[in-house]
Amino acid sequence: MNMLPAKRTEGISPFYVMELLRRAKQLEEQGKDIVHMEIGEPDFMTPSPIVAAGVEHIETGDVKYTPAAGLPELREKISEFYRQHYSVTVDKRRIFVTPGASGAFLLALGVSLNPAEELLMADPCYPCNSNFVKLFDAKAKAIPVDASSRYQLTAAHVEQHWTAATKGVLIASPSNPTGTVIAPDQLQQVIRSVERLGGCFYSDEIYHGLVYGEKATTALAFSDRVFVINSFSKYFGMTGWRVGWLIVPEEFVEVSERLAQNIFIATATHSQYAALAAFDPRTLIELENRRAEFEQRRDFLYNALLRLGFKIPIKPDGAFYIYADCSRFTDDSYQFALDLLETEGLAITPGKDFGANDAQHYVRFAYTTSIESMSIALQRLEHFINRG
Repeated sequence: MNMLPAKRTEGISPFYVMELLRRAKQLEEQGKDIVHMEIGEPDFMTPSPIVAAGVEHIETGDVKYTPAAGLPELREKISEFYRQHYSVTVDKRRIFVTPGASGAFLLALGVSLNPAEELLMADPCYPCNSNFVKLFDAKAKAIPVDASSRYQLTAAHVEQHWTAATKGVLIASPSNPTGTVIAPDQLQQVIRSVERLGGCFYSDEIYHGLVYGEKATTALAFSDRVFVINSFSKYFGMTGWRVGWLIVPEEFVEVSERLAQNIFIATATHSQYAALAAFDPRTLIELENRRAEFEQRRDFLYNALLRLGFKIPIKPDGAFYIYADCSRFTDDSYQFALDLLETEGLAITPGKDFGANDAQHYVRFAYTTSIESMSIALQRLEHFINRG
């Protein structure tokens, strides 16, 4: 009886898209051509200055641990990035380099969240966020949101759903899966409500940079007493390098250092040296060109899906996803995605991966592949929905 999984794992939901990906790989091994629009991983290679910096450090042979909080030079670069891009000042002591944004979430929740406490978040949202909360024997309280609030939480949501058990609020902007950006005044109002109620505010900003109108506002513009999670994976194109960062309130610096020492020791050293080159002018020029291409892809896919009969109440502001209402075609978006893969070779993500809020009527398309590939995908999608 002692050889059983920990009870906390019973609440960890699966990533349904991974089953689709597994099947897609099987079909590819059988020789079938698959267009992948299910995984949030850009098709671009890591920018060459970043690769060169990582390789250069590896070739020195001196690849040893950095301090648990991260390479001092990289923490300073991140601090400078906030000064230049957001006009906010962040003491580098508050910046912790982590193994991806996932590591940043684990560190942020590990130092702040107690068992049985609740964390408010939007539904739909990225599924790992709620699973991180459950891992600490706490409760993710998903609040249904819709187009009326741009799929983002508002101060009214916070006030309505706050209880004695609530620890804080998590907002992702741009969000996954909807791609919406929270308005600055709305973000400020939510932060003020959380602080007045004595809670913690967590800002998931991993898609900052990939915004196609006015740039997203960091939570740090409104308060120093927030947790900010960011990553080199999305805008900077470093998914497999596994480097993210966490900014903590001043009173959490010491405990974050202690916990990072124990659960990470340090983020991969060569990846941190590579990340230093992410802020080079050459790299930033390349990244801005990629951002412009993502915007073109968004517009192409958005217009095509509307033409085919999908409903998209709000055009995404950022990230590289479109969360589309497929209720015209099905009442079971998971089966819709499975059948689409099997019959047409197009892989997309079912809504059930992102929560329970009308999930059976939604699918997510990732425009992380070229317009040429998406053109093929859309031909297959049109054939699928018009069959019979």
